[in-house]
Amino acid sequence: MLVSSSTLAAEIFHFAQAMAVGSRSAIQPLEIRRVSADGLPVSTSSGFDILPTHLLEECTDNNLIHIPALWRNPRPTVSKHWQYLAWLQQQHQSNCTITAVGTGVCFLAEAGLLNHKLATTHWHYFDALQKDYPRINLDRQRFTTQDSNIYCAASVNAMAEIMMHQVERYFGRIISRQAQRNFFHEIRNLSDSSGNTGLTHGAHNDEAIAQAQIWIQDNLNKSLAITAIARQFGMTTRTFNRRFKDALGCTPNAYITETRMTFACDLLKNTDLPIVDIASLSGFSEASWFSSRFRMWYGNSPRAYRQTVRGKLFGSSEPKSDARA
Repeated sequence: MLVSSSTLAAEIFHFAQAMAVGSRSAIQPLEIRRVSADGLPVSTSSGFDILPTHLLEECTDNNLIHIPALWRNPRPTVSKHWQYLAWLQQQHQSNCTITAVGTGVCFLAEAGLLNHKLATTHWHYFDALQKDYPRINLDRQRFTTQDSNIYCAASVNAMAEIMMHQVERYFGRIISRQAQRNFFHEIRNLSDSSGNTGLTHGAHNDEAIAQAQIWIQDNLNKSLAITAIARQFGMTTRTFNRRFKDALGCTPNAYITETRMTFACDLLKNTDLPIVDIASLSGFSEASWFSSRFRMWYGNSPRAYRQTVRGKLFGSSEPKSDARA
């Protein structure tokens, strides 16, 4: 296997656990298992072996299963290790979340878990995957996909996004932002409403809600009242809230906050606008209120966010001081 597609995921979760312990959050202890069918060391692309901690039959109560990328042609490896297929099927039936990277997606495909489901893989194996498993709904445009509780990543960098999404599920937004800042601050925001990642706020069939999303994005700098938005699209507030939640999996207020904060992050990263102007453009009447909400959402201040992300951009110049912040 490609070793970074396994160890990086483990390191991200270990960091999240440490942050949770440090903040005294009420969470269950983290146990990361390295599972093998035969108990033998697993060879990696880097030339060293990884020792398993458990056998398949010992691991029936999992919350999350992560399948790393396979080195070179995945088909011989999948055929050789057929024991994993029935185990993955059983875990899927138990509603266990499964993530797979690159060619590791082939294990899910061979187990039949991707039939008529959205998936992606490394671009080099698009054609082979589609040919070998024609019932897969292969998305060649996205780096990450989600269909039910199965997540696929095209590369190790895309896998990082999925892991951050999983960290947020288990540890909450603040710790997820801390982990993102510690590992790869420059990765795409998983809650990007454009749907580039396909993990949250993805495609749906409610045209009125889709139009409401566009309207919200175009009017972020204004005061947005849910009752007024619902009336504009010919719905009662109760109906609008219900249809919005059904379509996107979140409330309208949560979507507005997420969209505003994502927009603010983009301005902080890519412009030298003062904090007070970014607050206004993002729909906050006062910079102090914006800073307070941003800290709750991200775990750090807007100024600290800007300094961190600017420091990680190669060749970037020092940002101008926020004289009016």
